[in-house]
Amino acid sequence: MRRGLSKVVWERAHRILRDVQERGDRALLEYATRFDGVVLSRDRLRVEPEAIRAAYDEVSREAIAALKLIKRRLERAERRWLGALKRVRVVSDGVVIESAHCPIRSVGCYIPGGKAAYPSSVLMSVVPARLAGVERIVICSPPMRERGEIHPLVLVAADLCGVTEIYRVGGAAAIAALAYGTATIPPVEKIVGPGGPYVVAAKLLVAERVGIDLPAGPSELVIVADETASPEAIAADLMAQAEHGEDSLCGLLATSRRLAEGTARELSARLSGVARREIIRQALARRGFLLYTEGDLDLLVRFANALAPEHVQVMTRRPRVVARGITRAGLVLIGPHSLASASDYVLGTNHVLPTGGTAAAYSGLSVLDFLKRVTYAECARRTLGRFLEPVRVLALAEGLPNHYRALEERARSRVKR
Repeated sequence: MRRGLSKVVWERAHRILRDVQERGDRALLEYATRFDGVVLSRDRLRVEPEAIRAAYDEVSREAIAALKLIKRRLERAERRWLGALKRVRVVSDGVVIESAHCPIRSVGCYIPGGKAAYPSSVLMSVVPARLAGVERIVICSPPMRERGEIHPLVLVAADLCGVTEIYRVGGAAAIAALAYGTATIPPVEKIVGPGGPYVVAAKLLVAERVGIDLPAGPSELVIVADETASPEAIAADLMAQAEHGEDSLCGLLATSRRLAEGTARELSARLSGVARREIIRQALARRGFLLYTEGDLDLLVRFANALAPEHVQVMTRRPRVVARGITRAGLVLIGPHSLASASDYVLGTNHVLPTGGTAAAYSGLSVLDFLKRVTYAECARRTLGRFLEPVRVLALAEGLPNHYRALEERARSRVKR
């Protein structure tokens, strides 16, 4: 069971998945009313082109310019990852093996909603899919409770990326629709994007049917800091992370009690007048921590690796040296000016990252997640005879005699092709 997801979350997510699989659109409409407070009809599940055009009237030119900047910077980095992929060809003793990367045909991108809008997550999910060559890209996002519409910035971001198939569906129900399909929403081959606990659980539960990117959400930040770091900067970064939601993990690993206590005082002082105060307060109370050792930086690095969190920020005297020791994180941010909130938007890195300890085995989302490797093999007839004995020994040892028989017949056959 993934760290941080309760038994209740797993059970409820499973029930929602089964319900949508059995009742389709009817279940989607009921969940929209129950969880989002929005009454929809079946013909309003899909966002109309007029709604996308109208969204531009509610978005400032500055916001559109910011989205375009993020898109350009992300495209620049993702193109480099794509350009590094090469067709591999191995020739050995009459056997030719080749591999090539092909795009997945259809992808569903989940974009969170609720207490905040995440147009940047549209870019992070869709831009690499487009660059990989995915034919069909779908977006699901919950409508805003007070308006019954997806946030206009999300719609504009989708339009800037050329996505026209957008659905007013959120939570585990959206994951079910993307995985199993309904009368209105055809299924996809892979589901990507961050979300809350129910979305994460639903993605993991449907992974036997469709591909998923990684368990992304709730968000996490661990800061490794020594006496050169500023308590004010640490507090600001922890609070920025905490405002993602009450389930956000925010922690400091400090090399001194003085730094930990200074950060605690700064957090208390800032909380009284900060925006989204209650969300931040709950996140810090539920999953916040300030830990310190007296000068044992190596221990803190080992602790960070054991947590395997989404983000690790290194704010130490020699941050590059320390960062090299952190290998189990979704994203390692080096130095006092490389903060997680900047990586969420403009650094060019993708902010869809593994959470809940899964960074030990998962990487962040990239163009590579929208490609599948296909391997081709060709063997000459004369080569088969050289393999008869090793295949006979292993096939008989494994109790698979017909593997050897097929090879033997082919090797001794006069068939040339």
